Amino acid sequence: MKLIVTGVCGFIGSNLLKALLKEGHNVVGIDNLSYGSIENIAPFTKDENFQFIQADLCEKGILDQTKADVIIHLASFKIPRYTNAFQTLEENNKMLKVVIEKCIKDDSKLVFSSTSDIYGKNPDLPYHEESNSVLGPTTVKRWAYALSKLYAEQYIIANHAECNLKYTIMRFFGSYGPNQNTTWWGGPQSAFIQNILEGKNIEVHGDGLQTRTFTYIDDTIQGILKCIFNPKALNEIFNIANDASEEITIIDLAKTICKLMPESSKSIEIEMVPYQKFGKYEDVLRRVPDIKKIKTMLGFEPKYTLQEGLKRTIEWQVKKHSVIA
Repeated sequence: MKLIVTGVCGFIGSNLLKALLKEGHNVVGIDNLSYGSIENIAPFTKDENFQFIQADLCEKGILDQTKADVIIHLASFKIPRYTNAFQTLEENNKMLKVVIEKCIKDDSKLVFSSTSDIYGKNPDLPYHEESNSVLGPTTVKRWAYALSKLYAEQYIIANHAECNLKYTIMRFFGSYGPNQNTTWWGGPQSAFIQNILEGKNIEVHGDGLQTRTFTYIDDTIQGILKCIFNPKALNEIFNIANDASEEITIIDLAKTICKLMPESSKSIEIEMVPYQKFGKYEDVLRRVPDIKKIKTMLGFEPKYTLQEGLKRTIEWQVKKHSVIA
């Protein structure tokens, strides 16, 4: 099968590329390298089944160079914690429309990466695919990312109704592992590990009691592959996450990482950083997934506990840091 992967040099994209090539598929990867790294795909650049196009997906005509059975759209701008919301809204919308136009023109299936952030502040847990979206006020830029993904989901479904677009929507919950960005862009776990490696104190935002459920990258990739290739995934939405039993507070995540890096974290302290530092900012108190649908329909089963996944991630990040240092 021939597939296009947008954001191929990113964390999830590069791991997906590895899995697709291992299964013998032909892959065209697109990335503008604004956040992805060419290093992530270096082992695959000479593979005869892989073609890399360095380009900005927002530019019209970029996808005219190729054609595929499925486009996996992973390229995205995330929550604007440190920056303004304009790029998140503008770029995500532009890329989405380019990809959908291409899918309709070529009768390709779209596999779209959405986010658990679309559930927002909904107090009814755990979140299943039909749960309500409860976002904060429009004056808080933090919600721009969730809004861009909500719009994308609605736009995809509307194009299915109007133009018979074939799709599968995936809502990720806290993916982490090898090739993750080692800053806050990669999530709290990557920032905490990197702070320890650099001998800096760990910064925990807010009171640290907000909870998340983290998904090791191999489990995320397992879910994506099922969404691409399982016929039952057609025109459906799925949470891709670890079990709800793996829910953890951010402060406990920081403490767990310190325990898994005892020598490096001896002199490291945990500092609480108020949200006011980021301007007008809101966080989600709890984020817990319901994964019954993907388990039942597609046979998905997470294999890695948070402890196991963190050990593997720390090992990778320590090696990466030692090479850079």
